[in-house]
Amino acid sequence: MVTQKEEKFVMSTLSNSTNIFWQESPVGKLDRQKLLNQKGCVVWITGLSGSGKSTLACSLSRELHSRGKLSYILDGDNLRHGLNKNLGFKQEDRTENIRRVGEVAKLFADAGLICIASLISPYRKDRDACRAMLPDANFIEVFMNMPLELCEARDTKGLYKLARSGKIKGFTGIDDPYEPPLSCEIEIQQKDGVCAAPGAMAGQVVSYLEEKGYLQCQ
Repeated sequence: MVTQKEEKFVMSTLSNSTNIFWQESPVGKLDRQKLLNQKGCVVWITGLSGSGKSTLACSLSRELHSRGKLSYILDGDNLRHGLNKNLGFKQEDRTENIRRVGEVAKLFADAGLICIASLISPYRKDRDACRAMLPDANFIEVFMNMPLELCEARDTKGLYKLARSGKIKGFTGIDDPYEPPLSCEIEIQQKDGVCAAPGAMAGQVVSYLEEKGYLQCQ
């Protein structure tokens, strides 16, 4: 029978990696959280292109900074300039894209930061896989529930126009599906046909973080 102490040194055979061991750190997550006076978590913002994900992420980051809380944004487009630059937009590439971001987000949360991940992340199983990476309900899914018509009308990057003309294939919401969350922590949508201001949307997320105790470490 393998003891708990021995389990730390069991050889890993996950994926293609063999002969590797987990290295424990003398400074743990609780130590880092005490230093920052906050609790590490992942705020995962999902929704169609043009739904306001990046706008919310930036507004939320500014609000947290003004309160003396450390956060970092993982933006889907930005990550494709480096970490995920070798991935395309086929389903398997999108899945790998989200898996990589989930692993990075987990590290940021373990460091004690409030990690804000802003990605379309269209497939429910991929988002759920990222949620499963984090313990203690530290994955906070924010669904930007905006109608396709609104997102397409905004079309700040001109992508919907290209997709409608057939110049882009597999575009989420046009010829590739978006699977909305079934039980997200926060849902942001229009009220009487009006979108909330960025500050108000960020305030909704901050209120949740306050209520759940993420903005202090006791």
